[in-house]
Amino acid sequence: MNVKLALPDVESAERKSGLTFAIALGGGGARGISHIQIIEALDELGIRPVAISGSSIGAIMGAGMASGMKGREIRNFTLETIGNRGVLLNKLWSLGPATMRDKLGGFRFGHFNLELILDAFLPPDVPEDFADLHIPMKISATDYYGQAEVVLEEGELRTAIAASAAIPGLFMPVRVNGRIMVDGGVFNPVPYEHLMELADVVIGVDVVGAPEGDGTHVPSRIDSLFGASQLTMQASIALKLKLNPPHIFLRPSVNRFRVLDFLRAREILEESEGVKDDLKRAIDALHAAIEA
Repeated sequence: MNVKLALPDVESAERKSGLTFAIALGGGGARGISHIQIIEALDELGIRPVAISGSSIGAIMGAGMASGMKGREIRNFTLETIGNRGVLLNKLWSLGPATMRDKLGGFRFGHFNLELILDAFLPPDVPEDFADLHIPMKISATDYYGQAEVVLEEGELRTAIAASAAIPGLFMPVRVNGRIMVDGGVFNPVPYEHLMELADVVIGVDVVGAPEGDGTHVPSRIDSLFGASQLTMQASIALKLKLNPPHIFLRPSVNRFRVLDFLRAREILEESEGVKDDLKRAIDALHAAIEA
């Protein structure tokens, strides 16, 4: 695990009334299933964030939390759907066997329609509009032609989630407000800075991961493609951490999993179990430092 800790700047009155928390869940494909551990830890601590931000898979998991779902509910839903090969295939087939090829945008690499896929896989608890969320949420997407991050926080929630999670080369871009959007992780893998003025304590969770190996074996074409993307995003995260880190920054142990390892959901949860204790210890350390 990798944990970074910074003391929040709070006034004495705030110390007496209790700290407020906000959480940013980062992008990383299937590795983001480990976000469930963070959500469960906050549930166990009785902490309800005042705001949530998310990028890519973090937008999906964050939307579940912002909709009022508990971590245990998100875990169960994940394992029963994308973590179950039979259910996964049945849900894809439910898009319409006669026209599934057209609905998915064709079976060519880079042409899967994520909006339709999410309609089949998102929990029914996730509403259609941001206004119906229980906790305010900011979703990061990338304006492809505008060459900039766009923060979505009102209007059609499910379209915003699809835009944020539209991994280039795998999913079709998504049109939002007349603009072409792709994966939010391209510009902002862990969008914690949008929360810094909204809570006393901001938690950032990085599940981008990084290439692993013995340093001598040449990666496959696909591994090198996604690995290069990981390196680029980690460089961006490193710079952000130097300039303006969140109060708690966590990296679950998910490096060995690939971006599309959704069927290994149970393994990802087992591997990342320790991050729950990391978060609890970090929060205890903040409380102790403030009270000292």
